[in-house]
Amino acid sequence: MSENRHSGPMRRGPRGPMGGMGPMPMGEKPKNFKKTMKNLLAYLRPYNLSLIIVLIFAAGSAAFSIVGPNTLKKAVNKLFEGLITKVQGVTGAGIDFGYIGNILLILLGLYLASSLFGFIQGFIMSGVAQKVSYNLRKAISEKINRLPLSYFDTKTHGEVLSRVTNDVDTVSNTLNQSLSQIVTSVTTLIGVLIMMFSISWIMTLATLLIMPISTILIVTVVKKSQKHFKTQQEYLGRLNGHVEEMFGGHTIMKAFNGEERSIKQFEELNNTLYSSAWKSQFLSGMMHPIIGFIGNLGYVMVSILGGWLTIKKTIQVGDILAFIQYVRSFSQPLNQAAQIANVLQSTAAAAERVFEFLGEPEEVSDKENSVVLSKPQGAVKFEHVHFGYNPDRIIINDFNATIEPGQRVAIVGPTGAGKTTMVKLLMRFYDINSGSITIDGQDIRSFKRQQLRDMFGMVLQDTWLFNGTIMENIRYGRLDATDEEVIQAAKAAHAHHFIRTLPDGYNMVLNEEASNVSQGQKQLLTIARAILSDPKILILDEATSSVDTRTEILIQKAMDNLMRGRTSFIIAHRLSTIRDADLILVMKDGDIVEQGKHEELLKKNGFYANLYYSQFDVVESA
Repeated sequence: MSENRHSGPMRRGPRGPMGGMGPMPMGEKPKNFKKTMKNLLAYLRPYNLSLIIVLIFAAGSAAFSIVGPNTLKKAVNKLFEGLITKVQGVTGAGIDFGYIGNILLILLGLYLASSLFGFIQGFIMSGVAQKVSYNLRKAISEKINRLPLSYFDTKTHGEVLSRVTNDVDTVSNTLNQSLSQIVTSVTTLIGVLIMMFSISWIMTLATLLIMPISTILIVTVVKKSQKHFKTQQEYLGRLNGHVEEMFGGHTIMKAFNGEERSIKQFEELNNTLYSSAWKSQFLSGMMHPIIGFIGNLGYVMVSILGGWLTIKKTIQVGDILAFIQYVRSFSQPLNQAAQIANVLQSTAAAAERVFEFLGEPEEVSDKENSVVLSKPQGAVKFEHVHFGYNPDRIIINDFNATIEPGQRVAIVGPTGAGKTTMVKLLMRFYDINSGSITIDGQDIRSFKRQQLRDMFGMVLQDTWLFNGTIMENIRYGRLDATDEEVIQAAKAAHAHHFIRTLPDGYNMVLNEEASNVSQGQKQLLTIARAILSDPKILILDEATSSVDTRTEILIQKAMDNLMRGRTSFIIAHRLSTIRDADLILVMKDGDIVEQGKHEELLKKNGFYANLYYSQFDVVESA
């Protein structure tokens, strides 16, 4: 069963009264943090001026916010003085509301300035983050087109897709939030510490002494909760994978009576997820009362010390209020430090995956002085071709064949003989180890890949249609074709009749998997696409085994129209369909063991004859 690990959202514990953050589950750690950050900074370098402005405004936002409590204490002190003198019966005593009003206006201005600075830095940073994300996605998109086919043969689509989506989004979110948060936290930490010392060094030292207790308790809880968070994420991925697998193969699962087994496995995964989830959430939930308890101890100590210092006339009542606000502000950046560190680790890991992808070996570059055939004839020649997907294991050995323009060449052989591999070599999806493949006397390596592949048309057994109209899917063969040319191609492919019977005809939208048309109809559409592209050389992977007899006849007629006047390579699975081929190449273990026409090969009574008659034996025995 599937055990894919889907990366879920990071869980956070609740905020405590002093702004504390709960534990963050461990993210994937990068292999080389410094190198990754260096590569990321290279993408940020064009925006240095914007980043400097962001840092200045982030620091300014924090600074204005820090000054606030110190300004507020003046109003509180003036209010307290007025109340005391009034109680004492001093003549003319009272509260100076004018002074207090001015202080409050100054305070309002400070907080508005702090908010404005925060808004400006957030606006600029969002733009920088999205531009970097745009550049990364663009680089990945361009990289995909330069990667050899061998890369995609060894990687799943999901792995590549995750680079474009999840990893780039992780980097973007960190740039958008954490970078300015780091500056704000550092500024707040330093500024608040200075303000606290300016009010009372005794209360500041007392507050600093109690901080380690909170830190030790938080670290202890985090260590215990991390393993449960990790298990929770792992089994969440396994559970999602199992459900996805069972949903995708629901018919097969039902057909083989696999319901009980599926339910049993689901329950096992769900029980493990439940166990780890409640433990991690319980431990995470402990952060609130722990931080609350330590915070309350700090408030009690500050209040007692503040009262004692006020009696001694060392500080005033407003100073106590300001100090308590600074204590709250001081704890926030400390508790955010672990969160930011973990986010940076996850971001570096995501960025590393992106840069690893961008650093993958690319296809061999096309030659600058490439060959251009104005009117290709379609003559193809294989000379002493050797090839192996792994250089240590050659699977095509000394392949030789000469194909004249317009010939129909069938490539036959058992599974694993190398039929599809020869097609991949012909189109330069892979480069041969030695020997040569020529088209009209020119080595295919002397063409640009785009020019080479423009000469080919492909109709494969696995049809590919995208989410769009039928007209758009056929036009994919030649994007500048007119509607009339598309319709003529459909008629030549014997697809026009069934298209007209569909709702909206050529404007009917095919869904994601083109399940609203039959397999045979899909094949006719791909043949129409190939006819529209008007290639000189065709590659046909027989695709009539899964359709009814009537549709098979239509496909055969469409393929005959397509092959007329073109050099055609037919990968044949049913030998009865290639009797009229001009040349049959019989492959076994990467070698051509026989070649000739159908009747000639049967008379030889060799490997081809055995393959041919064995298929009829299978049909008769069935």
